Amino acid sequence: MKTDALPQKVVLITGGSSGIGKSIAEYLQDKNFTVYGTSRNPGKCQNTKIPLVALDVTKRETIIAAVKEVISKSGKIDILINNAGVGITGPIEETPDEEIRKAFDTNYFGPLNLIKEVLPHMRKKRSGLIINITSIAGYMGLPYRGIYSATKGALELTTEAFRMELKDFNVNMTNVAPGDFATNIAAGRYHAPVRDDSPYKEPYGNTLKLMNEHVDAGKDPQLMAKAIYRVIQTKNPRAHYKVGEAVQKLSIGLKRILPDKVYEKMLLKFYKL
Repeated sequence: MKTDALPQKVVLITGGSSGIGKSIAEYLQDKNFTVYGTSRNPGKCQNTKIPLVALDVTKRETIIAAVKEVISKSGKIDILINNAGVGITGPIEETPDEEIRKAFDTNYFGPLNLIKEVLPHMRKKRSGLIINITSIAGYMGLPYRGIYSATKGALELTTEAFRMELKDFNVNMTNVAPGDFATNIAAGRYHAPVRDDSPYKEPYGNTLKLMNEHVDAGKDPQLMAKAIYRVIQTKNPRAHYKVGEAVQKLSIGLKRILPDKVYEKMLLKFYKL
């Protein structure tokens, strides 16, 4: 049953075929939004009621084509949600350069290129909202997730700069940083192998197991969908929102007030390192 939301707003959400993206897309559709998700292979995505357009965030030509397709079909894009992302774990020293570049291409350059493609359209109609799904991990350098933290942290800071550059065009941009949610992200992320000859074998192996347990015990993705809806309804969204376990959100506040060495010891204890 349709509810009372903003009628006829057009939403483009990347990675809308599974996980958090799918939950957000379906929730917004039920709130009377016109929603387009994306997938590299839309024809293979059978378990979704959201129309999907072909898009690979690492390929600029597919970004251009997807944005044109949505505008051609619906006449506009009111809201862009940069949700598509990839996980990556491993000792930084042992993580292959090509995998590091892939992570930045997906988590940073992909969203950045989508923003660049959508902004001229939003600026012309003098309205729009861009929501970047980042991560609580982007607020701190986490052991064996350093590259992932870097990609999400880069997007957080870029959004801060963008907000000031866009202030004259009535286009809003914000970050929504989730903690651990019960999705299939652990299965799809790149894991640097736990090598028998590695000096990081034991601590990395233990941390990897702990990270997977956190995801398995994560929050319901519907909480993210509801949070995104609240942001959309906000007249002037803040730069940063956090969604997740209280302890995860608290960790961001503690980083601001604790001495670096104390905070570092806290993380080491949390990860049993």
